[in-house]
Amino acid sequence: MGTAERNRAIVLGASMAGLLAARVLADAYDEVVVVDRDELTDDDLPRKGVPQGNHVHALLARGRHIIEELLPGITDELISTGAVTGDVTANVRWVMEGRRMPQPHSDMLLLSMSRPHLEQRVRTRVRALPNVSFLHRHDITGLLTSKDRRTVVGVSVVGGGHSRELAADLVVDATGRRSRTPAWLAELGFPEVAEDQQRIGVGYTTQYFRLPPELMGDDISIDVVASPETGRGAICATIEGGRTVVTAYGFLSDYPPHDSEGFLTFLKSLSGTDIYDTVKDHEPLGDPVAYRFPANLRRRYELMTSFPAGLLVLGDAVCSFNPVYGQGMTVAALGAMVLRDHVSRPGAPRAEEYFTDLAGGAVDAVWSMTTGADLAFPGVEGERTEEWREEQAYVGQLLEAATRDHSLLTSYARVVFLVDPPEALVAPEIQSAVRAASPDAPLATEPH
Repeated sequence: MGTAERNRAIVLGASMAGLLAARVLADAYDEVVVVDRDELTDDDLPRKGVPQGNHVHALLARGRHIIEELLPGITDELISTGAVTGDVTANVRWVMEGRRMPQPHSDMLLLSMSRPHLEQRVRTRVRALPNVSFLHRHDITGLLTSKDRRTVVGVSVVGGGHSRELAADLVVDATGRRSRTPAWLAELGFPEVAEDQQRIGVGYTTQYFRLPPELMGDDISIDVVASPETGRGAICATIEGGRTVVTAYGFLSDYPPHDSEGFLTFLKSLSGTDIYDTVKDHEPLGDPVAYRFPANLRRRYELMTSFPAGLLVLGDAVCSFNPVYGQGMTVAALGAMVLRDHVSRPGAPRAEEYFTDLAGGAVDAVWSMTTGADLAFPGVEGERTEEWREEQAYVGQLLEAATRDHSLLTSYARVVFLVDPPEALVAPEIQSAVRAASPDAPLATEPH
């Protein structure tokens, strides 16, 4: 753009949030530099800075739409390089409370692949942008500020035994849950960042298999949803390279074992044995890998009374959700669209306005959905209001009715995959359909 305040933007972290941030910043700044401590290679191996990279990842339908808009043709590219495709309801077997749900066609594309496969393709596309460069194997050691400490003007980094300072007109922190921005702000004399936490004590274990292609039939994924009674669930998904990945999880420190025998026993204990029956007679590829996620965490930057100019925060560094719902990458994509809106305006982006829009446009609804769903597990702490109880009861009625009127499952999936807002489920026509398909309704209401 050539104007003084749009020379260089620096993105901290080559996470999915960081890559998508770099993509939108490339349209607004002369130069974009992405800094990451990992070696960013062109392979599909999980990297050290993404400890959860081994486990099942979901790119929800809304997230795929956004990434396709930012990187046209990426969907076809992912498919051509091995991502498995299907329909998000017709080719996913949901088992809830031990009951197989119907599998209607939703017209929403499912892409099933590993996190490294997706990240590597997105990184290659972003790296190809002429004004984007990557500075890998570098640690970020701090922020550079103006003399009055009210404006961030760059970052200090260290790599290869050498420290250096990089000037920037905008710094975007996409370093994830362990973001140091709260500590940096405190050092600069800014107020403490308020945090919302909901402790869930989720642990999960993943094992890979090579299964005969016909074993799962038309199902690309089997999702045995954790019931509040057991707090245990698992997801089994076919991914690139002819592999099947199984991630089992447990709430409130009921962690799945990370030995193969214990892992199978855990799968057998779920409300449905579909995944256990699928993999029990097949040799795993390598040992199980474990990961733990202590709490849903939200940093309330939108509530801050003052914030330095020249700095924004994105993705898990703002809000990280229970990974069993697969929302993280999609919320990062939603955040990138908020960032795009703000950097496309004249002048420097204003942090207060950006964080307000990020909360409303990317975080609020998903935070409410996730923390509300997690309260269904009795040991999770939090206030269970009358409104929450009514919402939970209604969703239960809707899923019960969906076993008769299959279109209701499609409506539910559109909300779960973040295509429609949660309030879509209480639209008059949906409530009417739920009533018509309730167990005591006349049989004539069943769809033909």
